[in-house]
Amino acid sequence: MSTFKEIAPSDIKTTKSFLNQLVDVVQEDVSGSTTRKKYQIFVTGGIGPGITSSMFQTVYDQDFTLQTANAIFDMTVGLYSGSATVATASAGVDSNGKLLFPASTVMMREKVDIYRQAAQVLLGDSEGAFTSPFNTADTTNRIDEALFINFKRLFSRDKIKKETFATKIYATASFVGDAGGPPYANLNSTSTSGSTVYTDAGATTTFQTSFGGEVGNIVNAANTDQNVGLMFYDQGIAVFDIKKIISGSQRVSGTISAMTTTGLTTIGDQTLPGGGKHAKFIPDLMISASIDDIVDHFASCRFSSGTLSGMTFQNITNINSTLVFCRATADEFNYSSNPTFTDNDYRVNVIDLGQESFQTSFTFVSSVGLYDANNNLLAVAKLSRPVQKNNEKDLTFRIRLDF
Repeated sequence: MSTFKEIAPSDIKTTKSFLNQLVDVVQEDVSGSTTRKKYQIFVTGGIGPGITSSMFQTVYDQDFTLQTANAIFDMTVGLYSGSATVATASAGVDSNGKLLFPASTVMMREKVDIYRQAAQVLLGDSEGAFTSPFNTADTTNRIDEALFINFKRLFSRDKIKKETFATKIYATASFVGDAGGPPYANLNSTSTSGSTVYTDAGATTTFQTSFGGEVGNIVNAANTDQNVGLMFYDQGIAVFDIKKIISGSQRVSGTISAMTTTGLTTIGDQTLPGGGKHAKFIPDLMISASIDDIVDHFASCRFSSGTLSGMTFQNITNINSTLVFCRATADEFNYSSNPTFTDNDYRVNVIDLGQESFQTSFTFVSSVGLYDANNNLLAVAKLSRPVQKNNEKDLTFRIRLDF
């Protein structure tokens, strides 16, 4: 049976600590078709079979059909409504202010809406624009074509630790020959050279605070003066400037979804919306390809398909603790209220007969319970082994409650 003592407010302390965990994303997890899940919810009608596409894709740490698979991050793309890319493709606005686009473009409103949604969450203004470096007035630093990587709570935890994020992206795609001129990139082939490491180096001293929390600049590890994106630490979202992390002006060829009788078209040799041939990543691919086509290219080609690290960072878990100091002075808790502790003459039961009048009372503490003011048991702390308590010992048991 238990004995009780009231805990004074001075015996209760609160503290805060942090736990860091290293997250390492393997290249093949990003590029693999079985580890990257699509949600084809966008469907067009009209010519041919139509276009089906996701608004985003989710990367898992293993085959996403398995119950043990964990979602690591979501990947999608967005376009700033005031960018030259949108202006090139736009056919104006209707009476309600809705952007109009010709049938030769794909998912332009959705790409603009994704950018606006991210701007609302991270900047507090759906019409705002991301800039890298952050919060600069120079429009040349504006992120017009954005790649969004949104890390899941399971991996980002309370926030991402500054100066721990790094990713390796291939700036140039795999080349194929062109008899009529210089080589161009293959949209559907995995890159094998030209990798660049991008990191948030220096963010500890240069970070700023936005509507979405703390934000740092993502830079080229080989040239930290080259800003390529933003990392929103509290939200666990990375925003990359596509024209800076890849060769946006590089010519490209490959098969994409399209409004044709076959439902597919080969970009690169067809006549483009603006006239001419030989498409470029920006603006042609961003205009003509669906979100799935663009994300497929980045995930399967730009991160390679090896077993090396494609992305890494450390997260931060905030641990709030309450420390309760349960103190037992020399003359306390040396006696048990258990009726078997004494004999019929109310003398302490002893191990050796004949010592009833001489044996000093002692106990072994095996657990400590915490009760509220109404004697309701709230928590129990178990000791790894019983601790002897007698009139020659002062004991203090520290109980830590983490939440």
